Amino acid sequence: MCGKSLYIAGNKIRFTALKRLLLILSIILLCSAAASAQVARAGSNPVKVVRFYPNPASSFINFEFTAQSNMSNYSFKIYSFIGKKVYENNNVTPRTLIDLSDYFRGVYIFQLADRNGQIIESGKFQVVK
Repeated sequence: MCGKSLYIAGNKIRFTALKRLLLILSIILLCSAAASAQVARAGSNPVKVVRFYPNPASSFINFEFTAQSNMSNYSFKIYSFIGKKVYENNNVTPRTLIDLSDYFRGVYIFQLADRNGQIIESGKFQVVK
């Protein structure tokens, strides 16, 4: 090894580029393993409880909840991508319209949870302005 370079079969490969490639591959592998584990837990045909539109949204977003039990037993929260809670509703109705005029452009994460804190469903949506 000479400096920060690695010589393999006459080709010069920078060690930092190799480290970046390995990091990207490991992230892809971890994401695919987590996704397959989530599908295995949810079964082959998971039932969606939350339907939301439009996505991406600019001025408002609709959330429709299709649970069979009483929706008032659930809480609905929205977080910014950095984890700041920007919306909370502890009395969920079958349909919720959220005004996005105070929201910044970016990705937001929603969570529907029961009274015990068990997350029923989560997802993400994008705000564009």
